Amino acid sequence: MAGAAASVSEEPVSEITKPIAIILFGSPGSGKGTQSKYLVEWLKIPQISTGDMLREHIRQGDAIGLAIMDRMRAGSLVSDELVNQLVFERISQPDANKGFILDGYPRTPAQAEEMMRLLAARGAGEVVIHLVVDYNIIISRMSGRRVCPVCGTLYNAVSRPPKVEGICDLEGATLVIRDDDREDVVRERLAQYERQTRPLIEFFRATSDRLIEVDASQEKPDAVFERIKRELRGALGNGRVSA
Repeated sequence: MAGAAASVSEEPVSEITKPIAIILFGSPGSGKGTQSKYLVEWLKIPQISTGDMLREHIRQGDAIGLAIMDRMRAGSLVSDELVNQLVFERISQPDANKGFILDGYPRTPAQAEEMMRLLAARGAGEVVIHLVVDYNIIISRMSGRRVCPVCGTLYNAVSRPPKVEGICDLEGATLVIRDDDREDVVRERLAQYERQTRPLIEFFRATSDRLIEVDASQEKPDAVFERIKRELRGALGNGRVSA
């Protein structure tokens, strides 16, 4: 991973002259977290996570945090209005002037419509990146993961096996399967993702020519990122956004 990160910093993108909003979609096991970090380093723009913002308000115990807690106790989702407000306030901060990467937002077509209106008002351009991975590959990746209960080192039976099957290289402890990596849980998480995300992908496919779908089935994250960079440079060079 270190080598991949180094290659990202060696080729910085040219200065962004128009704000760019990158909306990144990827199912569990698609490598979205890794690609988001690469994009932050390459573009020098912040990643904005609605989940992190909501958790921070809860941690602070402020009025918004208390309202979120009340809704969670009642089994309700956080309202679009509140999530929109948090995102709009965050992207108005100085570090987001050149652009930002949205993680976990939008989650509904209604949020997407409101976001598009805001971006248009700010003169910002959006690019939607959808990391596509074959269903069976994701199940293999996630259900093949094992973790050391002592040091937390993560292994994969396919892509990063331990030296001795089932044993941590560092601690000699027996590796375990996390509950959320069990195949039945993985399948349900993927089904939930499909139900939630498919309407958004269709929304952007119907309303924008800025949807980039990248095959993220390759095991090496840096190879996937090179594909993302090529696609983004094409978008930036085609007058969709300026950089």
